[in-house]
Amino acid sequence: MITSININELKKIQEKINIIDLRSEEKYNNKHIPNAINIPSNKLLLSPEKYLKKDTRYYLYCQKGMNSYSVCKILSKQGYKVTNIIGGYE
Repeated sequence: MITSININELKKIQEKINIIDLRSEEKYNNKHIPNAINIPSNKLLLSPEKYLKKDTRYYLYCQKGMNSYSVCKILSKQGYKVTNIIGGYE
C-alpha cells in the first residue's frame, strides 16, 4: 500500500522527517524543500540499500508527484517505509 501526504501536512512535520528529492542534482540545486537530501530516482532504485534503512520512514518527492509515486510503489514492495508527497515540488 502506498501512503501519501500533502504539502500542508508535510510543513507541520518537515523538520522531524527524512525527505528525499528524487529530481536531478541540477533541479535540486536550483530549489528544493528545506531539509531534503538529493538522491535521483535512478540512483535510488539501482541500490536502495545504499541509501535507505528498512526501519526508517522516508518522504519522497519529484517535480509533479508521478515519479515519486512510482518509486514509492517499487520501494514499498521491497519492504521500505516510504511516503509519496502529493503534487511533488510544484
